Amino acid sequence: MMAPEAKKQCCESLPFDVLSNLPENVIDIILMCLPFRDAVRTSILSNIWRYKWCRLPELTLDDAFWKTKNNLICHTTAITKIIYHILIFHEGPITKFTLCVPKSRSCPMIDDLIYFLAKNGIRDLVLKLPFKSEPYELPPSFFKSLQLRNLNLQNCLILRPPTFKGLDRLIRLELCEVSISSEELGSLISHCLLLEHLVLYIAETYSNLIEINAPRLKSFYFAGSVRSIFLKNIPLLAKLLLASSDTDYFGEEKWDMVKFFESFESFSALEHIYLNMIFAAEAGEVPTRLPFSLNSVKRLDISVDLYNSVEVSCVLCLIRSFPYLQYMDISEAYPKYDIEEAYQVEFTSDVTFNHLREVRLTLASGSIIEMQLAKLLLANSPMLVRMLFASCVVKASAAVKKLAAELTTFQRASPKAEVSFIEN
Repeated sequence: MMAPEAKKQCCESLPFDVLSNLPENVIDIILMCLPFRDAVRTSILSNIWRYKWCRLPELTLDDAFWKTKNNLICHTTAITKIIYHILIFHEGPITKFTLCVPKSRSCPMIDDLIYFLAKNGIRDLVLKLPFKSEPYELPPSFFKSLQLRNLNLQNCLILRPPTFKGLDRLIRLELCEVSISSEELGSLISHCLLLEHLVLYIAETYSNLIEINAPRLKSFYFAGSVRSIFLKNIPLLAKLLLASSDTDYFGEEKWDMVKFFESFESFSALEHIYLNMIFAAEAGEVPTRLPFSLNSVKRLDISVDLYNSVEVSCVLCLIRSFPYLQYMDISEAYPKYDIEEAYQVEFTSDVTFNHLREVRLTLASGSIIEMQLAKLLLANSPMLVRMLFASCVVKASAAVKKLAAELTTFQRASPKAEVSFIEN
């Protein structure tokens, strides 16, 4: 413990106002580590600190910022006042800005804010604006944000001006429930020449194709209600995720599997595919395999209705077309219980997984058909190292665990294959 004399001497050697004498770079680091609301509150520490927050290059106005002890601030006047203070007092560039406005009426001040950001070199921009009335229409000044690298828009209306030539530095684009025509969306994507990551949640139903033309695109996540998308020019695509949302965007509309994958023949970089089972073949039988093989695909994550013979056939068709699969994750899309034997699907054994090393099965009931699927994989995977079982519902956990235990003694193609159950 420090002696009283030493403690007194230490205190006397410190400046009277330690906070006011901190180096500028230390103050900047402190402010950057604080939520924006707390950074602004530091203005009460001293006169020197009063406007330090005004030079922050990154500002986040999300739900945590608007939340008070009672509820979210949802009055347009309060939102307008806060944005006005930012426009008046902020100095220097703003490289990253996040605005997530709680449900409220439209706020005209946002137009001024976007103009201000575009003028101050914005690079990362997140706008989530769930207004109660019409979706927020992006002003013309938005399309002059030529420094943008990452863009995330939600609940916005996008109408590109005729003079817009693209965001030629954009690397990542996320659009969620935006209002934009399929033609405009395809044109916007094609004018982002450096785009590497694309995320689309499309709530609208389009009658025309969405054309994806992005020669540098590496990952693409899509959920929506379009009839189909056309991947025109994406030679570097390595990860593809196609998923239906919780609100069932796809509805009864399904894509033609073979027709969709026709454009994939030249995708030599594609390694990971995730599919929520949304495909259907044309009238007639499902083909045994695609007209070509996708040798680059190493991982397949797929959600499928195991009690739908068409969907099971589609899955087997895809698996046969990915001969170099190493990892596979299969989960039941629609968990069922007490299924009658008449509704069960037979798995054919005319498929071999020569490179498969790990499988994860997320099952619902430990039923006979789930057992058949597991046995098919064990019997035809000579390089298999691990098969993991999990339950997609709590009440079926014991049944799936029992299934995994029974398979530990099942004869398998790989003597190294381990079978185990994991708790979610």
